[in-house]
This record gives sequence, structure tokens and C-alpha cells, in this order.
Amino acid sequence: MGRILLIAALVVVGLFLLGSIIGLVFSALKWILIIGAIVLGVMLIVKNTGSRRH
Repeated sequence: MGRILLIAALVVVGLFLLGSIIGLVFSALKWILIIGAIVLGVMLIVKNTGSRRH
């Protein structure tokens, strides 16, 4: 009985840790996509305004 409870506790702790890690990965991915979209937008604006000057 003690081993079963220990295994169950380890599984629960493992799921909590896995959830935290997955949350951090998706949070980082979200920020990378946001920063990439901003950089792409700035590049397009600079390209369009730069081509009009010539």
C-alpha cells in the first residue's frame, strides 16, 4: 500500500512539473512569435518607406 501511494505521489508531482515546463515553453514561444511579428512589421514598413524615397 505504501509503494502505491508513493508511486501515485510521484506521478502527481511529475505531472505538475511537466505542466510547468510545458507552460514555460509555450510562454516563450508566444513571446518569440510576438517579437518576430513586430520585427517583420518594422522591416516591411522600412522597406516600403525606403523604396519611395528613391
